[in-house]
Amino acid sequence: MAWAKSPLSLVVLASILSIQSEHTYAHDDAIEEIVVTTSRIQRSLADTPLRVQILGEGELREKANMKPGDIRMMLNESTGIQVQQTSPTSFSSSIRIQGLDGRYTQMLRDGLPIYSGFSGSLSLLQIAPLDLAQVEVVKGASSTLYGGGAIAGLVNLVSKTPGHDPESAAMINLTSADGLDASFYHSREMGEHGMTLFTSYNRGDAYDAANNGLTDIPEFERVAITPRWFYELGDETKLDVGVGFIDESRLGGSLSYIDGSDTSHYFESNDSRRSYVRLGLSHHLANEAEIALKATGSWFDRTLTIQNHQFGGVQQSNFAELSYAHGNDQANWVMGVNLTSDQFDQEQGQAGFNHDYSEDTVGIFGQYTHDLSDHLVIEGGLRADSHSEYGEFLLPRLSLLMMPTHDLTLRLGGGYGYKVPNIFVADAEEIHFKDLAPLNPDLFEAETSRGVNFDINHRIDEHEHFSLTSNLLFFYTEIDKPVELSEQAGTYVFTQRDDTIDTTGVETNLIFGFGELRYFVGHTYVDVDLPLVSKNRLNQVLVWEREDDFRIGLEAYYFSPQKRENDTTGESYWILGLMTEKKLTDQVTAFLNFENFNDTRQTRFENINTGDLVNPIFRDIYAPMDGFVVNGGVRISW
Repeated sequence: MAWAKSPLSLVVLASILSIQSEHTYAHDDAIEEIVVTTSRIQRSLADTPLRVQILGEGELREKANMKPGDIRMMLNESTGIQVQQTSPTSFSSSIRIQGLDGRYTQMLRDGLPIYSGFSGSLSLLQIAPLDLAQVEVVKGASSTLYGGGAIAGLVNLVSKTPGHDPESAAMINLTSADGLDASFYHSREMGEHGMTLFTSYNRGDAYDAANNGLTDIPEFERVAITPRWFYELGDETKLDVGVGFIDESRLGGSLSYIDGSDTSHYFESNDSRRSYVRLGLSHHLANEAEIALKATGSWFDRTLTIQNHQFGGVQQSNFAELSYAHGNDQANWVMGVNLTSDQFDQEQGQAGFNHDYSEDTVGIFGQYTHDLSDHLVIEGGLRADSHSEYGEFLLPRLSLLMMPTHDLTLRLGGGYGYKVPNIFVADAEEIHFKDLAPLNPDLFEAETSRGVNFDINHRIDEHEHFSLTSNLLFFYTEIDKPVELSEQAGTYVFTQRDDTIDTTGVETNLIFGFGELRYFVGHTYVDVDLPLVSKNRLNQVLVWEREDDFRIGLEAYYFSPQKRENDTTGESYWILGLMTEKKLTDQVTAFLNFENFNDTRQTRFENINTGDLVNPIFRDIYAPMDGFVVNGGVRISW
């Protein structure tokens, strides 16, 4: 197999096999207590056949201390996930799972598709982690559960909900790159009622780490507020309603343009407003079954402006789902129907370059999970989708969970997926949608996929002062007739290849516990013929933590060379970081972090701009742009 060509993979694999290498998704013995929501059944992580990677509240708190304003770093430092920056001056980014382009990953909020399309490249920069309970990542085909767009996998952001005791948290953070992050979260129960409230303010001045006259971090200002109300209509019926508002202005490019001294210089401006409303209604029936209705409507208005060009529009997305679920000690099943609508209305479109579209998808799905024995669980799913432009899709999925011993778990799963063509891809974002020919659905077919994962988990916890958790994941995905963007006579045109994209690889995770010390090692090997993918990535984190006192962590991340669009290859590089946290009182925690203290930047390897400040010509981005940044602040919880 292709993954076996990686010497580093073989070394790590040999280490695992030598110790006979459960889950890498938790840090303590409470791993059995983690409940997965993405799998659509209320089962613990250990009993779920679908492979789900959990970033728990402890990990989220650590990453929030280092990057309180967004979740980009949190995802990028996870094994098998690479966050790809799509603009050198505005910081817009997309998620790559197992080497595949960001358009193949679906991002959800509590199972609802709120982030997509025109908003996708900014979503990672606009989601602050303070109100998240956990993040659930499914790698591999997930379209059976959540419809089109989840070929590579999905990321489900699970929000906090009110507990028995009120919870409040506030965080303020300052950075050496002239950034400020302030956020507040509060939740409480009040008899039959409950509420959560999250609000944040984030801003930053234009920052030029390379002293080349261009922003490596743009000037930006963002305000967000997301209240949510919960109500118990009766002992068995619950209702929740939430709204969200995010307003952001982002300006990158030449520092001379930003300070007003030379308005002929290059700039990139992004003004965006996002609002959404969400509804959840559930009712428990007498036979331990539940019927649930959930819906969301989102509205996203964005204007992207560069010299002599502007692209903007309003994207409206709606989603509604009705489901029925039943479960007992041995079996769970869920079935449902959902409707998704997506509409984009372009503003100020050029003649012949209009990108308006409107499409709807109706889906019916079912999933059955059965414990065949104490050591074997099987799960099957099937979805049938009907798309208004691209026809019908039948998507089966099968997962198997095997538990030969108490501390050894094996998962085998596979499924089908699809993705309908859309103009909102990373390549189009990089050219600011300029001179982009419209995408005619009559000339294209949907991309379809098949994928399989095999997962081995082992946990050793036989000694009071030592523990080892290991995870090994093999994966393979094949995508038929991929759609790509190419330049033809000065115009960018979408075309469809009559072949496949194949991605093969292996992920390895090890967590060693030595008393107060924890050592994390993660390695990803990906074999895929796509640009801007590190074939080998190595994550290492050494943490010394004394409970209710302090935490100190040293991080080291390695990225192997990446092939670029023009067949040149970038440099390999390391990113080193130091995180510190000290609990001052029961309510107050202070933190100070040194991110990328070895100052790895692509601008140290080469000049990112081969033109001038009026008409810059940017190289593909494969390494960090912002370099060494120090941040520090306080977190108050009560």
